[in-house]
Amino acid sequence: MELIVGNKRVIPTAMTPIPGGVEAQLAGEALLSVLEATFHGGATIEVLGGDLDRRPMDVAEIRMEGASTTVTLVCSGAALRLN
Repeated sequence: MELIVGNKRVIPTAMTPIPGGVEAQLAGEALLSVLEATFHGGATIEVLGGDLDRRPMDVAEIRMEGASTTVTLVCSGAALRLN
C-alpha cells in the first residue's frame, strides 16, 4: 500500500492496516507532504492498494517518538470512482 497526497505518490517506511484506516510511518518528504495536506488543506490524502484502495483519508493522530513519526489515517468516505 502507498499514499497519494494531492498528485504525489508517497511511499511510507511502513504501513499497517487498522480498523477503519491505516497507520503509516513517515519520514522526510513523505511526512512533509502529509503534514502540509493536513494543516494547509487543498490536497487530498488517499490510500493506493489493499482493501482501502482509493479511499479518501483524514489524519486522526500524529505520534512522534525519537526519529520515527507514525500518522494514523482513518477513512472519510467511499472509494473514488475511476471514469
